[in-house]
Amino acid sequence: MLEISNSVHLPDSEVELSAIRAQGAGGQNVNKVSSAVHLRFDIRASSLPAFYKERLLMLRDQRISGDGVIVIKAQQYRTQEQNREDALQRLVELIRSAAKVEKKRHPTKPTYGSKQRRLEHKAKRGAVKAGRGKVEF
Repeated sequence: MLEISNSVHLPDSEVELSAIRAQGAGGQNVNKVSSAVHLRFDIRASSLPAFYKERLLMLRDQRISGDGVIVIKAQQYRTQEQNREDALQRLVELIRSAAKVEKKRHPTKPTYGSKQRRLEHKAKRGAVKAGRGKVEF
C-alpha cells in the first residue's frame, strides 16, 4: 500500500507493474535481463479522492496519456527491485505534486531602483547600436 498523505493511501492492486528490457548501454546484462519496470496507473479507475483525480487530469505532463493513464518507465538501476521502488516513488511524487495548491501571485509595482537600472541599460544598448551606423569621412 502506497502512502500519499496521512489520510490518502493507494492499494497496490491499482498499480500495474511489468518488467521489460532496459534500453541503452549495459552489455549482456541489458540485453538478457528484464530489469526495467513499466508502471501504469489509471487515474479515473483509482480510489483516489476526487480532488486528486481532477488535479492529476488537469496536469500537462507527458507521463499522463489522453486516457488518464500515468505511464512511468524506470530503468536507471541494474536491478528490477530498485527500478520498481524508483517507479513507485516517482508515482507518489507526481500525485503529491498535483495536490499542492500554489499561492496566488499578487502583482507588485516595479521599484524605483529597478526602473532606473532598466532605463540605464536601455540607454547603453541604444548607444552601442547607434555606434554601428555608417562611418562617414
